[in-house]
Amino acid sequence: MSKPWVIGITGASGAIYGVRLCRFLLSQGETVHLIVTDAGWRVLKEELGWDASKRLDTLNRQFAELPGTLEYAPNQDIGGKTASGSFLTKGMVVVPCSMGTLAGIASGASDNLLERTADVMLKEGRKLILVPRETPLHAIHLENMLKLARLGVRILPAMPAFYQGPQSMDDMVDFIVGKVLDGMEIEHQLYKRWGMPHDDKPQADPDRPN
Repeated sequence: MSKPWVIGITGASGAIYGVRLCRFLLSQGETVHLIVTDAGWRVLKEELGWDASKRLDTLNRQFAELPGTLEYAPNQDIGGKTASGSFLTKGMVVVPCSMGTLAGIASGASDNLLERTADVMLKEGRKLILVPRETPLHAIHLENMLKLARLGVRILPAMPAFYQGPQSMDDMVDFIVGKVLDGMEIEHQLYKRWGMPHDDKPQADPDRPN
């Protein structure tokens, strides 16, 4: 049985990044263990119009048609599967990652399932990618990122590039998600890479919701 990826969505702006990553992984038949903080659910409601009062029903509506397997664990469930290093995973991505969550991971607080799961990734030497979405950044933010980077965590800020000639917000989202997938070592064609011919555009993704 293939090992799953763990995806965390927190209360930073940019919930679409986490949703888009989940859709891509599930479209490829991957198993995803999803953890969403309470603040993350609020942002999903405010930015994407999701119904946060019926969380499982909402997730089923969003992802049920995709071939992969989605398992959702409440963030308060500190005893969830991913809280143990004996539960094997390919790694974890927190996208978007709030500065509060980043600070909790950097301090080893493990106050909830998301932070504990990130701590497991660190202690087990597994992939951990954080996608912070905040601006401007003060010294504490930067010090926490440096601390984690020195531990081998990939810090991938949500900073879209423009050399690929984005024509829409979806193109800009796909660039960040594509960079995350690069860090996960997963092949994709979500954006035009530097050096690609001008007319060699990425393939359209049939799994992107309209």
